[in-house]
Amino acid sequence: MNIKPLDNRVAVKFVKEEEKEKTQGGIVLPDTAKKDEKPQKGEIVAVGKNIAPEDEEAEVKVGDMVVFDKYAGTKVEIDDEEYIILSIEDVLAVIG
Repeated sequence: MNIKPLDNRVAVKFVKEEEKEKTQGGIVLPDTAKKDEKPQKGEIVAVGKNIAPEDEEAEVKVGDMVVFDKYAGTKVEIDDEEYIILSIEDVLAVIG
């Protein structure tokens, strides 16, 4: 299935990082004990037509790794992959 964001939105595929979370005492917390927070970075997989003002080049493109606002966007699942549809204003930075 294909995803095509409209207007000034981008589609970002979540990047899951396997980090072991530890307490101050050194106890490793299992996934079930962690808060269910969505990742804050991902790879842009599609962009809408209006992500840049007229006659200007877009600051992001497909394939860029980006950081985005924690509570922004709409999460969707397509073909067992998690994506988030974000307004371009919610993209905070390009990584790398």
